[in-house]
Amino acid sequence: MKRFLNALPLLASFSFVPAPFLHAQAGKQGTAAQVPGSMNDVLYGAAYYHEYMPYERLDKDIALMKDAGITVVRMGESTWSLWEPQDGHFEYAWMDRVVDAMGKAGIKVIMGTPTYSIPTWMYREHPEVLARPLGGAQTFYGMRQNMDTDNPTFRFYAQRVIRNMVEHYKNNPAVIGWQIDNETASYGASNQDVFTGFVDHLKQKFGTTDALNKAWFLNYWGEDVNGWENMPPRDGTISTGYKLEWSRWEQMRVTDYLGWQAKLVREYRRPDQFITQDYGGAMRRNVNEHEVSKVVDIDAVNPYHGSQDHFDGQNQAMQGDYTRSLKHSNYLVTETNAQTTDWTSSYQYPPYDGQLRLDVYTHMSSGANMVEYWHWASIHSGQETYWKGVLSHDLEPNRAYAEVSKTAHELKKIGPHLVNLKKTNDVAILYSVDSANAIDFMPFGLAPGTQWQMGKPAADYTTVLHQLHTALYNANVGTDFVFPEDADFSRYKLIVIPPLYIADDALLTKISDYVKGGGHVLMSFKSGFANENSAVRWVRAPGPLREAAGFSYQEFSNLEKPLALKDDPFKVGDNNKVMYWAEFLKLEHAKALATYGHPFFGQWPAITRNQFGSGSLTYEGTVLDDKLQEKVVLDTLADAHLLDESEPLPAPVREKSGINGMGKTLHYFLNYSSDTQHMTYKRKTGMDLLTGRTIAANATVDLAPWDLIIVEEQ
Repeated sequence: MKRFLNALPLLASFSFVPAPFLHAQAGKQGTAAQVPGSMNDVLYGAAYYHEYMPYERLDKDIALMKDAGITVVRMGESTWSLWEPQDGHFEYAWMDRVVDAMGKAGIKVIMGTPTYSIPTWMYREHPEVLARPLGGAQTFYGMRQNMDTDNPTFRFYAQRVIRNMVEHYKNNPAVIGWQIDNETASYGASNQDVFTGFVDHLKQKFGTTDALNKAWFLNYWGEDVNGWENMPPRDGTISTGYKLEWSRWEQMRVTDYLGWQAKLVREYRRPDQFITQDYGGAMRRNVNEHEVSKVVDIDAVNPYHGSQDHFDGQNQAMQGDYTRSLKHSNYLVTETNAQTTDWTSSYQYPPYDGQLRLDVYTHMSSGANMVEYWHWASIHSGQETYWKGVLSHDLEPNRAYAEVSKTAHELKKIGPHLVNLKKTNDVAILYSVDSANAIDFMPFGLAPGTQWQMGKPAADYTTVLHQLHTALYNANVGTDFVFPEDADFSRYKLIVIPPLYIADDALLTKISDYVKGGGHVLMSFKSGFANENSAVRWVRAPGPLREAAGFSYQEFSNLEKPLALKDDPFKVGDNNKVMYWAEFLKLEHAKALATYGHPFFGQWPAITRNQFGSGSLTYEGTVLDDKLQEKVVLDTLADAHLLDESEPLPAPVREKSGINGMGKTLHYFLNYSSDTQHMTYKRKTGMDLLTGRTIAANATVDLAPWDLIIVEEQ
C-alpha cells in the first residue's frame, strides 16, 4: 500500500456546479464545441458483453445487430477483472476488437467505468475495501457493489483504471459517452472512514455537540454527546434524528463519489463524449438523484416493470417522469426488460406479442432519447442466468429479436420526429426522500402481528406515492416531479404531496404561499408533522400548514381494519374504504369532503378542502383505497380546473403529449391491453407517424392489442 500513498491527494472530494441544461443526441462525433449528449435521432440497443459468451461469435452478433437495426451498445462496466487482470497490468485488446467492430458496423458505444465490481486480486490484497455492514457483520467477497467507495485504497485503484480507460478510448469515434459506475448506491457501508466522515459532516453542520444534542433530543435515555470523540456509531442508535442524518450522509457519499468519477472522466475524455449515470430505478432511499444530476451531462435510468397482464406502462412513466424532471430535459434508458427478469427462475413471464415494441414508445413518450435492453444475450451461468436478454440461451434469432427488429426499423424512419420531446405539465408530485426514510424509521402501517416489532410495512411512503402517480396516469394527466429545495412551484397549477413527514418551516411556508397565490395542493396525511431533524413539532399539527389547511389536530389512531366513509361520498361502492391511519382533524376554516362511517371515528372528517387565498388545499387524513384515491384525484383536478370533461378514452388507453425537436405537437395513444380499443381522436388533425395515414379531428380510431398511434399535428 505504501507504493501509492503519494497518489492519495488526488482522491479528495471535489465540488461541482450543475452541468449544462441538455437534451439530446450522442449520435454525431464532433467538434469540441458540440454539447455532450446532444441528439438528433433516437438511439436503440442493448448492453453487450462478448466476454460472457460461451464461444467466439462477435461477427455473428454484429451481423444480427445490423440486420435488426441496433444503433447503440453499452459495454465495459461489468468486468474490471479483464481490464486489469493483475494489479497495475492493463489489457485492452479484448475490448478493442469489439469496439472497432462496432464502429465499422456503425453501432455507437457507451463505455462504462468498471468500478462497481472489484476483482479478486484487489479483495485478496486489500480486504479493507469491502463495505462493513451496520452491526459489524463479517464481510465477504462474491457479490458486486460490496465496497466502501470512500476508502482511499479503493479510490486509488478506481482512479487508475478510469484514467487509463478514458485515455485509451477518448479518440475512438465509436465511443460517444461514458457511464460512470453502475446503479450506484451507498452499499450500506459503515466503515471507520465512513463514520469519521460523518462526524466531520456533523461538526460542519451543527458546530457543537450541544447544538446536536438539542436538535436530536439526545437527552432522551441520557444519550447526550459530550464531545465529538464520544459520538457513538450508527449501528445501534434509536435516535430518529441520527438515523435521518445518516441517510443524508449516505446520499452525500454517493453524490461525492459520482462527482469524483465525473470530474476524472472530464479531465481525459473527448469534449463531445457525454457523462451519464444509470440510476438503478429512480427514487432509491440512499441516493439523491437530484444532486447527482448536477454532476452528469445527461441522466439515465433502468426502469424494469411488470409484463404480460401486469404491463400497463405506469412504472415506466413514473420512472421517466422523475428522471426527466431532474434537469427538465431528456434522458436515457440504459436498461429495461428484454424477455424475462429475476435472480431466480420463479419470475419468468416473457412479454406478450407487441409489448416489447410498445415499451419502447412508452419510454419515448415520457421524453427518453434512448432505449437499451439489459441485455443482448442471455447469460449461461451465475446470478442472472434467468434475467434474459434479447437472445435466449441458444443465442439465435427468436420472437423477441423479431420484435426488436421491427421496432428498430420503425425508429430508423421516424426517430428524428420523436427525439428531444419536450413536455409541459400543469401537475407535479413533490418528492421527499427525507420523508420516505423517516417514515421507514416510524412506520404507520405494518403487516398484521408486527405491531411491537420491526415488520414489513403493508403501506409506506412509496405506496402512497405510487398510488397518487397511478391515479394521475390513469387520468391521462401529464406529471412532473418537484423537490423540496426547488425555489418556486408556481410553474404548476397543482402540486400533489405524498406524506411530507419531514419538512423545515421554510418548505411548509413555501407550500402555504403557493396555495395563497392561487396554486392547488392535494396533500397526504402526516404532512408537516416533524421538522428537518425528524423531531415532532411542539406546536399543534400541522404546524405552519395550519392556516392553509384550515384545520388542526392533536390525536391520531392506527386503524385495525379498514373503515368505510359515510354515505360513500365519491361513489366507489366496495372500494369506499380507508385504512391504517386516521388523524382526528378539527375543522377551523376547511370543509369536510368525507367523514368516517364509524360511531367513534365519525366525529372527524377523513378528507378536507380549504380555500386559502386564491388557491385550495385538499387534505387526506388517512390512507385511501386505490379506486377511492383515483376519485379524489379527479375531484381535485376538477377543483383546479384541470379535468378534461370531454369523452374519456377507453380505460386501457393512455395519451401522452409533447413538442418534438421540430417544434411540432406529438400525441401518443398507447393501448395497454390484449383487446382492440375503439377511441375518438380529439386533437387537431395530424399524421400517424407509424403508418403515414392522416387522422382527422374527432375521427374514430381502432387501436390493436398492445399497439399505438403517434400523431404529429399538421
